[in-house]
Amino acid sequence: MEYDPERGHRCTECFDMRMERAALYAHEHGFDAIATTNATSRWKDVKQVDDSGQRAAARYNGLAYWAQDWQSDEMTMRKYQISASQKFYKQEYCGCSYSLRDSNEWRRANGIPNIQIGGDTAGLGDRYFSDPVVDAQEESQDVVDEFFAQAKDIAEAGNDRVERKKKQQVYKSRRKDEANDGVVNGLNNW
Repeated sequence: MEYDPERGHRCTECFDMRMERAALYAHEHGFDAIATTNATSRWKDVKQVDDSGQRAAARYNGLAYWAQDWQSDEMTMRKYQISASQKFYKQEYCGCSYSLRDSNEWRRANGIPNIQIGGDTAGLGDRYFSDPVVDAQEESQDVVDEFFAQAKDIAEAGNDRVERKKKQQVYKSRRKDEANDGVVNGLNNW
């Protein structure tokens, strides 16, 4: 599943595995509900995430999966307000090595620096959430939609490195900041 696109079957397998472990832990420790922050992210297919949570919870009597509309504009802003006030670490990819690879390929194709993994070890303040408005803009529906349109093309090139490079080059001229589209308060949406 290395070249499955983000939101593809690879992600379902990952969510199923993680939600099953959460459900088992909840069952063993007397909790009556489980949820996941993955359901709050517009980068995720909420139905895919919720389906995994519901499948996992259904295996245990008395355990429910807590599904809500976490991806509304209001909830997204609230998430970033909490993240900034608590200085939460900002992980900019899903977590698997393939997500990191695909996110960095998309970033390179759009003139955005590669993801730096880990905490603020180099004195860079941008490894943590800090400004709810700017942070929420990084997850705007327009940004997410643009990523998935481009990532789909790159993923379809599969393991053909030459074809993947060609797909990446196509998007260099489509960067939002080149047309001042997506720039707010002088900052690019990334």
